[in-house]
Amino acid sequence: MLPPLVLASTSPYRRELLARLRLPFVCERPGVDEDAVKRALGEPLAIVRDLARAKARAVAARHPGAVVIGGDQGAEVDGALLDKPGDAARATAQLQRLRGREHQLLTAVAVAHPGGLVEWVETTRLTMRALGDDAIARYVAAEQPFDCAGSYKIEGLGIGLFDAIAGDDQTAIVGLPLLRLCRELRALGMLLP
Repeated sequence: MLPPLVLASTSPYRRELLARLRLPFVCERPGVDEDAVKRALGEPLAIVRDLARAKARAVAARHPGAVVIGGDQGAEVDGALLDKPGDAARATAQLQRLRGREHQLLTAVAVAHPGGLVEWVETTRLTMRALGDDAIARYVAAEQPFDCAGSYKIEGLGIGLFDAIAGDDQTAIVGLPLLRLCRELRALGMLLP
């Protein structure tokens, strides 16, 4: 019998991506103090990696024997982390900072299972168009990307903000890199094509 699969997240984006695999799973809020991790670490790569690990471990502690997927994501520019903006003013400021520039989107995943922990970070390089303030305002009003790292929804209207995207897994941009996740789940005995 296969172990239960738990997504340590309440993100609708990660839930939709994992559902594409047609494996039964449940979602659970990890209950991790993300602000404390961000204050303690400061460096974007360390933050997303540690948060993914903490989320997976927190939920795995409540579900021994399960396969638990934790994830975190952040946009990195000039060594700083651009997190979920939360409101229109912060989203506008983030997009103004990114316009006409390349930045990295860091998507961390940790898979906790009875035999241990597998973790990785998928890095995607994105080059945003040199957007005017009016274009940014229209985008923020139309899509309200307040719950997305970097203030854009690439799977929606946000694709129009970019000149170039370079990465190994397009699903990483949305929040859960399925190519590697499928490999890891297969290695744990999950039935995937």
